[in-house]
Amino acid sequence: MSGYTKLKIVSLKSHPNYNEVWLQNLIASDPEILGLGSLVVKDRERTHRGRGRLDMLLQDEDSVGRYEIEIQLGASDESHIIRTIEYWDHERKLYPQYEHTAVLIAEDITSRFLNVVSLFNGHIPIMALQLTAVETPEGVGIVFTRVLDTVKLGLVDEDETVFDITDRTYWEKTKASPAMLLWPIRSTRYAVPSHRI
Repeated sequence: MSGYTKLKIVSLKSHPNYNEVWLQNLIASDPEILGLGSLVVKDRERTHRGRGRLDMLLQDEDSVGRYEIEIQLGASDESHIIRTIEYWDHERKLYPQYEHTAVLIAEDITSRFLNVVSLFNGHIPIMALQLTAVETPEGVGIVFTRVLDTVKLGLVDEDETVFDITDRTYWEKTKASPAMLLWPIRSTRYAVPSHRI
């Protein structure tokens, strides 16, 4: 077929020449490759006492957004989720003046993983990026796909129509005809007949 080239997808986890340090260097040299906007690198392998090291900390170039990034070559797993949330929580407590977002990056993000992470979304600003490595004669190309985005929960007033209270006074003032105002209001009880066989 003319103009078509079959792409060769490779795993960075099992590749002899590429590893997590190589990927961090790639992201550091061009943070926009992640598709999160114009970012600058604030830190790499940032030590969190008693928790380990945050792979990367990125910040919006023109605003107060910060991204705590945890990279996992291969498939995502439970420890990946926990580490990412721990690093996000630690950073937001240390620097509350920023808007923090936890970012998980993995080569394989399973549906089980997405289900678990989506439970947190809306309460924890978290996103997941699946990376795909494509081998070419010139080297390896990387594509990041956002498979889970942050969800911002709105306030009740923003998404619900506020209705007037529809009590007796409301109906008397707005909807009642003169005949309805004369209608007596009685409490009626209905008895359910019992059937004997």
